[in-house]
Amino acid sequence: MNCEPLALAGLCLLRPARHADDRGYLAETWQADRFARACGMAAVAQENLVFSHCAGTIRGLHAQAPPYAQAKLVGVLAGRIRDVAVDARRGSPTYGRHVAVELSAEDGALLYVPQGFLHGYATHTDAALVQYKLDTPYEPGSEVAVRFDDPALGIDWGFASAACIVSDKDRTADSFAAFASPFVWQEGG
Repeated sequence: MNCEPLALAGLCLLRPARHADDRGYLAETWQADRFARACGMAAVAQENLVFSHCAGTIRGLHAQAPPYAQAKLVGVLAGRIRDVAVDARRGSPTYGRHVAVELSAEDGALLYVPQGFLHGYATHTDAALVQYKLDTPYEPGSEVAVRFDDPALGIDWGFASAACIVSDKDRTADSFAAFASPFVWQEGG
């Protein structure tokens, strides 16, 4: 497996090896020891599948506050997305900056998003199926969110904000400036 560190400390793009033959391919998308060495995620407490009917659907920006903070390993089973992680760790030298990567079923890359980041994605194809593994289970009441289209973040989702399909909850989330981040930067990530 190839692990490519990204511009914000802790984020990495993982490319599992594909073992191909005339039938197709096999790729290991989870192996605890290997993923612990590659990105630090050693346990999976929950796995989610999210299906979006239409291109232009945006989900995010979300996280769970400590002590229920979640690391995520995100991949695409069908279609293509633009996946975004925003550094929300107070005191981080990259606080408020984001990274956007394209993930697709065709490519098979996985994005590791550590605790302390807001996360979201935009579907760039119809019938997109996203799978993500979480190191901590969902805990109602611990969710935090920031507006996906906050101009201060400057995220290019690939679609005009008004044309996107977004939940009411995501469209009315606070701005990043109003967000009281529960995450604190710790040296080394």
